[in-house]
Amino acid sequence: MAKAEDYKKYYQDMPVELRQVTAVAIPENTVTLTDFGGVGDGVTLNTEAFRKAISALTKKGGGRLVVPQGVWLTGPIQLKDNIDLHITRNAIVLFSPDKSLFVDKDGKSSRCDAGIKASKRKNIAITGEGIVDGNGAQWRPVKRGKVSDVEWKRFKEIGGVERGNGQLWYPWDVKAGYPNIAETPEQQEKMRQDLVRLTDCENVLIKGVTFQNSPRFHVHPCNSRNVIIDGVTVRCPWNAQNGDAIDISDCHQVLIVNSIVDAGDDGLCMKSGNMKPTALVNGCEDILIQDNTVFHAHGGFVIGSESITGMKRIVVRQCQFSGTDTGLRFKSGIGRGGKTEDIFISDIVMNDITDEAIVFQCDYVDRPAGHDEKKETKAVKLEKVPDFTDIDITRVVCRGTKTAIKAKGVEGLDCIHDIKISNSTIVYSQKGLDIDENSARLALDNVQVVKDEMK
Repeated sequence: MAKAEDYKKYYQDMPVELRQVTAVAIPENTVTLTDFGGVGDGVTLNTEAFRKAISALTKKGGGRLVVPQGVWLTGPIQLKDNIDLHITRNAIVLFSPDKSLFVDKDGKSSRCDAGIKASKRKNIAITGEGIVDGNGAQWRPVKRGKVSDVEWKRFKEIGGVERGNGQLWYPWDVKAGYPNIAETPEQQEKMRQDLVRLTDCENVLIKGVTFQNSPRFHVHPCNSRNVIIDGVTVRCPWNAQNGDAIDISDCHQVLIVNSIVDAGDDGLCMKSGNMKPTALVNGCEDILIQDNTVFHAHGGFVIGSESITGMKRIVVRQCQFSGTDTGLRFKSGIGRGGKTEDIFISDIVMNDITDEAIVFQCDYVDRPAGHDEKKETKAVKLEKVPDFTDIDITRVVCRGTKTAIKAKGVEGLDCIHDIKISNSTIVYSQKGLDIDENSARLALDNVQVVKDEMK
């Protein structure tokens, strides 16, 4: 288990003082999943074995649950205090395609249970060198325009139904015979859940594991404090609907380092929703993101779309983005916005960025699969207005993007201001600066925006 001093080195030469993460302490007790009837043959359902093993460790005060070599088919796994779920090399935890196993048995949630979940727990960890696979193709809708003919044929072979004149496929009435869990494909789609969701937890370590093919978001701590994410890999198809990689929602004291992302939606994303008076913490504060690589994602580093309870003291540095849709993405909209403070981004290298290297957007609207644009209504109340401010971006190098820097706020509102971009070079193919001076105020200092004449 990593010691606190192992992470102190990341907090050197900081542009703003952050509260540092502290060590996650797990008792020395160890059990193995096979001790509780677990069978890693890819056929046997191990939900009960996981439950019994975690319960036995809890009675001892906690410890490490070792998942050995094998393919461990299971339903949801619920972590408790002082538990380290240790997935060894050559071990795959595979969540069952049977959706009924994940239906919230207490009826308190409209969504299903996450694959690995915890609520109001302390000292929990997911470690090792194995794989956690969410079997997401059994859950996610697929847009026809995002897959090849060969891929589309494979989805249809699963079963399912088409909607929107054949432009959208849902995993409904699948040929494998697993039951539907809602009355319609659209309702079932809204029930899909994250691969890892930790809510109101304190002292969390996620280290070394590969997380892939989530039904929805992959690694998602919410309203939690003291979270370390170190050396993980997150991957899913580039077109996976809502396939966010690492989403930090309303968390304090977070460190994300040495990780690799190749995902279907946002890569390293900060979110902050409505104030929850009973939550452990609200807002995103004291977050350090360093030495990470993002391949495909809608954005390499993202703030939003929700930033309601605020973003404070976030440092992003020494990261590389290669093949993302956008590089640094700040997105929100009226009804979703809040204030950013002390955001420092530096030493970011990018290439092969599809749209914008840096983008600020204040008219973001969430459009889930199957949404009806005709029924959309514009927000009329000027509340929860985006306030992107106090953001310092420096030493960015990007070779290959359609637009270098884009920013557009809301006319009449001060949504994008006091943004400084300095000492950077961006090579673009179509447009250099696309900044609406009526709604966005950015200060550029020693920024070279160079047209790629070969494009």
